[in-house]
Amino acid sequence: MIKAIIRLKNDMVMVFDAEGEQVPEYQGQYEDVKGSILRDAPLDAVFTHWFGYDAEPETICREGW
Repeated sequence: MIKAIIRLKNDMVMVFDAEGEQVPEYQGQYEDVKGSILRDAPLDAVFTHWFGYDAEPETICREGW
């Protein structure tokens, strides 16, 4: 189950489950995986952008992701 989604500066997407394990079937280029993530992610999933050099990604709303 999808728990956390991180969109990186280079438009790559990383996805993690509740145990912190990567979920490879949802990872890849943003435009390629966006639809399946938005369709399959539960309402409590955390969407983030990590575009800069901050220590942690910025949490954003699902609609803005």
